[in-house]
Amino acid sequence: MSLIVQKYGGSSVADAESIKRVAKRIVEARRAGNDVVVAVSAMGDTTDELMDLANEVTPIQAPRELDMLLSSGERISMALLAMAIKSLGHDARSFTGSQAGMITDSVHGAARIVDVTPVRLREALDEGAVVIVAGFQGFSRESRDITTLGRGGSDTTAVALAAALDADVCEIYTDVDGVFTSDPRIVTKAHKLDRITSEEMLELAGSGAKVLHIRAVEYARRHGVTLHVRSSFNNSEGTIVYDPERLPEGGAVEESVIAGVAVDLGQVKITVVGVPDVPGAAAKIFKIVARTNANVDMIVQNVSAAATGRTDISFTVPKSDGEKALTALSDAQESLGFESLQYDDQIGKLSLVGAAMRSAAGISARLFEALYEAGINIEMISTSEIRISVVTRADSVNAAARAVHTAFDLDGDDDAVVYAGTGR
Repeated sequence: MSLIVQKYGGSSVADAESIKRVAKRIVEARRAGNDVVVAVSAMGDTTDELMDLANEVTPIQAPRELDMLLSSGERISMALLAMAIKSLGHDARSFTGSQAGMITDSVHGAARIVDVTPVRLREALDEGAVVIVAGFQGFSRESRDITTLGRGGSDTTAVALAAALDADVCEIYTDVDGVFTSDPRIVTKAHKLDRITSEEMLELAGSGAKVLHIRAVEYARRHGVTLHVRSSFNNSEGTIVYDPERLPEGGAVEESVIAGVAVDLGQVKITVVGVPDVPGAAAKIFKIVARTNANVDMIVQNVSAAATGRTDISFTVPKSDGEKALTALSDAQESLGFESLQYDDQIGKLSLVGAAMRSAAGISARLFEALYEAGINIEMISTSEIRISVVTRADSVNAAARAVHTAFDLDGDDDAVVYAGTGR
């Protein structure tokens, strides 16, 4: 008997009919002889609606109470799904994150999993029940409070359960047929990948691809969990995310040069103008930024002007971190000695990802030629072994993605299908 962990996102359980459809899929897996554990997100836009309600009550929410509020969405989903499965003649039991043994640190809104003790889940499985777990949430032993895991938390919940229960596979169900070569809402000719390495998926997720969250991919890679990204709206085979050192059945495969093109509109660019070009200046700047817990992505320093002995340093951070990084630098202007700050929230990042880029020549030239022919101006560039990222204007980054996708022969024959619209 195999143990399967399944995760269903908000679009997959958006309403009563969707929940009943998901219940039938789960029962089919159980009838096939599998033990089944399910991590479920809040219904549709419930989390956003709860957040809006909190903002109406007060613009500044207590983190502990906000976690209590937001975690209620998944509890609604888990109970309704368990009811639907029971109506089909199979035993099902729902568990909150704390009941499931999801132990986290005490950081509200962005807690990290420190341990998983699924004692009650194993007991339920041994008694023949389907196990339904509320995603996105856990329990801190330190503070004895409910915590939430932040964006992509239900993905991370599913992967953590799969690792703790030694599951055969972790199936991530969403509203597209798998991992595509680009976001099908932006690049309609994007095509589904049958398989992708965990290394490539990490780069794509970190570069803005929304089908899987980077924390879930990191956790899966670290614990040897095989991911299968599928659509909850059909029975098509999805995309296997695998570790090359743990190849799936079928043996070695030749990796494609380019796995995909990702777009990220969630960053801002901060430019520190007129920085004294002396040793330690950059260290002082980024030490101050680090104190705000802002996650710096790309950094570019201009050549020093000989006449002034000063330079400009630009860097990007998530929009949620932009204002606090800007404020911290502004407060330290006198001690740092720079002239001014510039804040740009109208940027977009495009990333080209492929594990075989290590040994393929001419990738950069081909990328920049495609952008030139599309009339796209590049503002920043960064690279890794398997990724090239560029920053351009927000209103041109989608056109850039389509141009690059075509230039690298990634276009499929037919338009991709998005069943619900959110991609999660």
